[in-house]
Amino acid sequence: MIRHECGLFGIYGHEDAARLTYFGLYAQQHRGQESAGIVTWDGSTLHDYKGMGLVPDVFSESVLRDLEGDVAIGHVRYSTTGRSQMRNAQPFVAHFRGQDIAVAHNGNLVNTVELREELESDGAIFSTTNDTEVFVHLLVRALRTKNLVDAVRDTCARVRGAYCLLVMCGNTLVAVRDPHGMHPLALGRLDNSPVFASETCAFDLLEADYERPIAAGEVYVVDENGERSLRLHGPFPEKPRQCIFELVYFARPDSFVFGEQVYQCRKQMGWQLAHESTPDVDFIMPFPDSGVYSAVGFAQCAELPYEHAMIRNHYVGRTFIQPTQSMRNFGVRVKINPVRSMIEGKRICIVDDSIVRGTTMRTRVKKLRELGAKEVHIRISSPPVKFPCFYGIDFPSRSELVAAGMSLEDIVKELDVDSLHYLSIDGLLRSVMHSDSYCLACFNGDYPIPCAEVERLRLENPCVKSNC
Repeated sequence: MIRHECGLFGIYGHEDAARLTYFGLYAQQHRGQESAGIVTWDGSTLHDYKGMGLVPDVFSESVLRDLEGDVAIGHVRYSTTGRSQMRNAQPFVAHFRGQDIAVAHNGNLVNTVELREELESDGAIFSTTNDTEVFVHLLVRALRTKNLVDAVRDTCARVRGAYCLLVMCGNTLVAVRDPHGMHPLALGRLDNSPVFASETCAFDLLEADYERPIAAGEVYVVDENGERSLRLHGPFPEKPRQCIFELVYFARPDSFVFGEQVYQCRKQMGWQLAHESTPDVDFIMPFPDSGVYSAVGFAQCAELPYEHAMIRNHYVGRTFIQPTQSMRNFGVRVKINPVRSMIEGKRICIVDDSIVRGTTMRTRVKKLRELGAKEVHIRISSPPVKFPCFYGIDFPSRSELVAAGMSLEDIVKELDVDSLHYLSIDGLLRSVMHSDSYCLACFNGDYPIPCAEVERLRLENPCVKSNC
């Protein structure tokens, strides 16, 4: 099962901070559906509330009224590191020498085990299984001798991996993006108040103005003295390594991510895919919703009819968010229902964004065959996913990735389709503007941030970190 990383939202200096954070998280619900939390500061006291489940289920009108203050940060979560439990819900809150500190984190740290062992050896006690708690411990220790901003920068120098952070202490709010810029974080403005979000769709809901992305390695500070931009301590990579899977699948199509319009990128992926391989079929169809935009581009380029022969039940969440295999298989069945009259005797080309295990696609193809489809062709608007991600997207292990263990011909047989083509890496990079700034590790094994898991993979597979 694929899980996303998480979603962040923060706002400074607005009288309705908690309510705006609620809606900012609501707009980013697709980024995390296990838990949600909001922390506010009213000038003297920190208020926090967290719960398991969706944003509107966690927060009631009375809860939002109690979250007083004009500074707030919020978080929606998937459990990429740490189990799906209430104690792992964010933002995390710590109390140190009369200070209340709140931290919200999107991403995944790759040196958590080493740092945790070091901290425990020095007497630290952990209450969660989440890597963000490691960051909080390091931050509190740095605060013994430094101010908040310097402590954040020193702590970031100790951790490795992917992280976007919102750190709130008193009337100071700090937004940070790791030196590789692995995951998105954007800066906007609402009624002259700075706002931060993982995706700009949150700004659209609030009618906030999008200003720019937080840069890779940037530390953006807001306090009573105004706003200022600093840099993390070096060294820095030569160029960012942003997660291209945000553009392929995860981000909402109406968002700007990494300075790119997600909708246009996905259409262009479909266009490039059609250039590479267009079958002789009666029509193009997507599996909604993630495959819709690449299918539009594919159909336009191929000059073939575009049809919705599968209808999504919008009251069912994405199948990969379900916590068990049995629930996930149920989600496959209940999520999408066919328009039977469109399928019988037809040659159909399915356009989708990715194949991971192959379980979902196999179930859907079987259904199309049962309904009398004459031919079923599949076109995928990303390259084959062959390697796991250690930076915040919880792909299955390599042994479970269908493209890692099978040839293209074997996958065709496994899925029972007439043909299959994945978008090439070159085609994918032609679909985006900043083609030299993306992490492609899940496709080519070229991991930008070393860690123990990468070293183990390298021993098992010569393709890792060699761009093969």
